[in-house]
Amino acid sequence: MRRSKAFNLANLLTYGRLAAVPAVVGLLFWPEDLWSRWSALGIFAVAAITDYLDGYVARAFSQQSSLGRMLDPIADKLLVAASLMMLVSDGTIHGVSIWAAIVILCREILVSGLREFLAELKVGVPVSRVAKWKTTFQLLSLGFLIAGPAGETMLPGTVLIGTILLWASAILTIYTGWDYLKTGLVHMMDEG
Repeated sequence: MRRSKAFNLANLLTYGRLAAVPAVVGLLFWPEDLWSRWSALGIFAVAAITDYLDGYVARAFSQQSSLGRMLDPIADKLLVAASLMMLVSDGTIHGVSIWAAIVILCREILVSGLREFLAELKVGVPVSRVAKWKTTFQLLSLGFLIAGPAGETMLPGTVLIGTILLWASAILTIYTGWDYLKTGLVHMMDEG
């Protein structure tokens, strides 16, 4: 009898990242409470680490599965999108920097749609090195911004560092989004 891949270690790490989303959101409902900020940052950091670990574990221990390939990007996008929305809501991301958050959210939706379209055509789109840097910058920026006022007590300029990294990730987001769009357009024109 074969064991289900649904509960292998790689997928369990992804499930953990999915579970982290409501925890981070719940803690960010109290943005002025320093304890909530540190707790949200701790959970977010663990979730961000699992983003790297689940893929590594899946490859190293031959635990790749269709479920994991589907859930991994969903977990990533939910964690980033929910964090961005909460940080805009509490005013940590404000002013013109809201545009960086909008760019990131729009790209994530665009890429999700393109991946779905291309998957129907049996076209794989590998993750580029620049896309991995984009993810790293996004997660670092969100970590600094989640720390927010609590981080300022230990490292003055925490929010500024997070905001600069947010803009850097928005620029990389545009670049990688354009790469995906070019690939998608080639196949859309072939279909049309």
